[in-house]
Amino acid sequence: MAAQPTADGYVSEEEYLSTRYDPDCEYDEGVVVDRNLGEIEHAYLQILLGTLFTIHAQEWNILALTEQRVQIAPRRFRVPDVCVLRSDAPWEKIVTHPPLIAIEILSPEDTIRDAEKKAAEYLQFGVVHVWVIDPYARVAYRATGEGLERFAEAEFTVPGTPICVRLVELFEKLDQARQRGQR
Repeated sequence: MAAQPTADGYVSEEEYLSTRYDPDCEYDEGVVVDRNLGEIEHAYLQILLGTLFTIHAQEWNILALTEQRVQIAPRRFRVPDVCVLRSDAPWEKIVTHPPLIAIEILSPEDTIRDAEKKAAEYLQFGVVHVWVIDPYARVAYRATGEGLERFAEAEFTVPGTPICVRLVELFEKLDQARQRGQR
């Protein structure tokens, strides 16, 4: 993740919040940080997850958002690829309450170390379910207080809710899309 250059290296929070970045950037105590954007696997998995959560929004009592700014600490904003809020969460321009789920989808340039850092920040903020998915290696991780744990189960679930994300189905849809694109 590269920092956006500025004349003195510092950008105020007000400037960050009033500036439109394309694509959106994160903000870390005065430094605007580029997000690595994926290629087709990243983008397609993001839309698959957003669609899945949206289709089940009423049934699962949630609201899914993609690339939504989340203020995880004073002077620190992250932009998860997908975040899922409970449907009764406050309606905010910028999310300031912990989402139910934060999902990071790895891009080819992302490292596990960077993903672990972000996941730890989400957990510290109070996000209970932090998932990291690598669409290129077809593996997924769950964040714990110990770091990222490779996810061995066939599906991500959220205890006490009907939320169920079947990883095999997501990866199959990625494979099907790739096959169609290579014809």
